[in-house]
Amino acid sequence: YLLLIFLGKNGFLGRVLLDYFNFSFAFKWTGAALACAIMGFPLMVRSIKLAIEMIDVKIEDAARTLGAAPLKVFFTITLPISMPGIIVGTTLSFARALGEFGATLMVAGSLPGRTQTVSVAIYEAVEMGRDNLANFLVLLTSLVCLVILIGSGQILKSKYEAGRN
Repeated sequence: YLLLIFLGKNGFLGRVLLDYFNFSFAFKWTGAALACAIMGFPLMVRSIKLAIEMIDVKIEDAARTLGAAPLKVFFTITLPISMPGIIVGTTLSFARALGEFGATLMVAGSLPGRTQTVSVAIYEAVEMGRDNLANFLVLLTSLVCLVILIGSGQILKSKYEAGRN
C-alpha cells in the first residue's frame, strides 16, 4: 500500500517520475517487478550479509598485507568465498517474488498478460472456478522452483567440492 501511495501517479516520487520522465510504476509490469524486488530484497540481503560476515578476516588481511588493494581483495577473495550465500539469497528472493501477492496487486494491479503474477493468476483462476488452470499454474510454479533449487544445489555442491580440492 505504501508503495502505491509513494509511487502512484499522485505520490511524491510517482508525480516526479510522471512529470519529468513521463513514467509511472502504477498498474504496469514495471510496478509488478519493483514490488516483487522490494518484497524479496530483505531475504537476499540477509543471506549475502551472513555469507560475507562468515569469511575469515585473516584471509582478507593476508591479501592486504601482500599489497592487494581493497577492490582486488573484494573481487578475488570476498566475492568468490561468499558466492554460495549470494546464490542462496538470490534464489530465496526469486522464490519470494514468484509468490508475491499483496504488494504486486496493490502497485501493479492484475492485468492479464501485462502485470499479473503467478500467485495472482492462481487466485483469480480459483475465484473464477477454473480449477484446471489453477492446478496447472501451481504445478508449473512448483516445477520451476524445483529446477531452481536443484540447480542452485548443484552449483553450491560443485563450488564446495572445488574448494576441497
